[in-house]
Amino acid sequence: MSTDTDTTPGSDAPPGRPWSDWLSSISRNDLPASIVVFLVALPLSLGIAIASDAPIAAGLVAAAVGGIVVGFVGGSPLQVSGPAAGLTVVVAETIHQFGWKTTCFITVAAGLLQIVFGLSRIAGAALAIAPVVVHAMLAGIGVTIALQQVHVLLGGSSRSSGFENITELPGQLLNLHGDDFVIGLIVIGIIVAWRWVPGNVRLIPGPLVAVLVGTVLSLVLPGNPELERIKIDGSLFDAIGLPSLPSDNWGGMVLAVLTIALIASVESLLSAVAVDKLHTGKRTDFDRELVAQGAANMTSGILGGLPVTGVIVRSSTNVAAGARTRASAILHGVWILVFSIALVGVVQQVPKSALAGLLIVVGVQLVKLAHVRLAHRTGDLAVYAVTMVSVVFLNLLEGVLIGLALAFTMLMWRVVQVSVQAAPVTGTDRWIVSVDGTCTFLALPKLTKKLAKVPTGADVLVELTVDFLDHAAYEAVHDWARQHESGGGNVQFVEIGTARMEHAMTRPPRRGRARGMLDEVLGPWRERNGDAVTAGVAAYHRSYAHVMRPHLDELRDRQDPHSLFLTCADSRIVPNVITNSGPGDLFTVRNVGNLFPTHGSDASVEAALSFAVDNLKVHNVAVCGHSSCGAMKALLADTSAGPGLDTWLVHARPSLEAYLAGHPVRAAAAAAGYDETAQLSMVNVAVQLETLQRHPVIRQAVAHRGLTVSGLFFDISTACVLEVAAEGISEITDQVATRAS
Repeated sequence: MSTDTDTTPGSDAPPGRPWSDWLSSISRNDLPASIVVFLVALPLSLGIAIASDAPIAAGLVAAAVGGIVVGFVGGSPLQVSGPAAGLTVVVAETIHQFGWKTTCFITVAAGLLQIVFGLSRIAGAALAIAPVVVHAMLAGIGVTIALQQVHVLLGGSSRSSGFENITELPGQLLNLHGDDFVIGLIVIGIIVAWRWVPGNVRLIPGPLVAVLVGTVLSLVLPGNPELERIKIDGSLFDAIGLPSLPSDNWGGMVLAVLTIALIASVESLLSAVAVDKLHTGKRTDFDRELVAQGAANMTSGILGGLPVTGVIVRSSTNVAAGARTRASAILHGVWILVFSIALVGVVQQVPKSALAGLLIVVGVQLVKLAHVRLAHRTGDLAVYAVTMVSVVFLNLLEGVLIGLALAFTMLMWRVVQVSVQAAPVTGTDRWIVSVDGTCTFLALPKLTKKLAKVPTGADVLVELTVDFLDHAAYEAVHDWARQHESGGGNVQFVEIGTARMEHAMTRPPRRGRARGMLDEVLGPWRERNGDAVTAGVAAYHRSYAHVMRPHLDELRDRQDPHSLFLTCADSRIVPNVITNSGPGDLFTVRNVGNLFPTHGSDASVEAALSFAVDNLKVHNVAVCGHSSCGAMKALLADTSAGPGLDTWLVHARPSLEAYLAGHPVRAAAAAAGYDETAQLSMVNVAVQLETLQRHPVIRQAVAHRGLTVSGLFFDISTACVLEVAAEGISEITDQVATRAS
């Protein structure tokens, strides 16, 4: 089901989609959704204007502009924009510092900067801000809004700082206005309890019902002439006026522009990311969304409105209400505009205490317990707490900068940490020094302390599992090793990590690629000149012998394999890699074509089978074929492959005959798109399984102790392994492996 088209009302109908269907979808889905979003946005826009100490009409202007402008040109089809609680603190500070008209100019300039951001295609960079800082910023804004509006709820006025709002609260409690307090408390109670009303009633937004009830009570309750209500001077058109330039403090103005542009951009982009998770339609074009947000802020500033940003509350309501296209956001802006022009008198009946109750709930909801728990789980609770407290008691910009600095410091601490352990090997005079992580000059105190524990003259194995090694750390380790050897000791280095000592003094340090380490272990030899086998053994000794040694300690006098693995001698098949196994897991038998001759035909394979099943008591016997098998190609060609090979391939004749007779595995392999060589290879595995199951050693082990026999096929082109059975083939997944175990 599509959730968006790139067309908007007034443009051509979508290609291949009749106009009637498109209009029907809008009337059926987007029109009802737009009304729901309008009902949610109206009281919030009024409340945010009050919380920002801006003219009431500014909130309505921003809501209408955000819906219409961003709705038409935005990159997030289902996001709804308007004035947001996340900007109230910084807007209030800006108004107090520069006045309202200059704040409008700052909003225009911030919008222009957002357009530059979008055209520069740097929207993705804004998402690099640590989410915990954004969450804490919003929480700090929420606490600030709640503290301010508590004073309004009690019949007073908000203070200019978080500290004053807290310290003067006891005095405000002693002078509370009972009517304001009761109305605000009723509004809070209705909003909080709205989640428990029946589902069909919940279609009406709770905040709207709460404000309406509070307004009606303020009009009918006796003895409340002093209740302060919303005041709008003139009509919405009277609020429109050109912004004015600041007379001085241009540096402060530039800082305000940058602050509003960055916060509005980050909040819009994070909201768009969240909205994308709520639907399965077209994803957000972040650069286009930034351009649209900038255009809306320029328009809103010119018309005397608050700054605009993407709002997750309205956007999530939009999706939940069934919106399918951007038409819903546009229509919600139209309804705001119509209401502001035709019903402005209704707004002036709303008591400020009712909106204070609404804003207290909005502020508290910005402090999300889920974010606190997430910060605790991820070890970022300190960043969250410091950022939130700084936003409340300093200001938004300083709080965010402090939070970012702390988050970056903690990130660096985590990234550059290194584990250094030095301990003797049990039962020997040898010592092992393990260095794991990022080894830089910051690790020198810990490194020096641990190396000092090694006794003079001891044999030492230094295991370096590091992904970054700078020259300072290299020199420390190298100098210690030279000094230790001069005292009669012996030092051997094993490099398991991606950073190499040989590069530490010849080039700037760089972080090693983990994929490169895997390629080194799993890939073929890079150099085949000279004695490649000897060179490979030397590399194994240098890097991996020490890792292998502990696994072999328990196997030095005995072996206990799980499976007998019969596979082809082909050099491209690496049994331990494709089965993710290690030393002691597989008893491997290899020959050309992974053949098991009939009982008594080949003494070598027969001896291996008997030893593995009767002596080693393996639990499973597996036969593994593969694609592009030379033995299978020779069978299909029906030409001589050489004296020795022709004699051996006689054992594969039953497989060829089964293939030609239309074996079920051949049909399954053909249906899966495999070529004839692969089809014969799979049939050959199935035939070898049948031969094995007839062998007396296998039959006895199956009957007495539950031995299993299984078939595998390795597709070289995809590096994937299939399961082969007598009747067909199947993929091997985690679920299949779990059932098999």
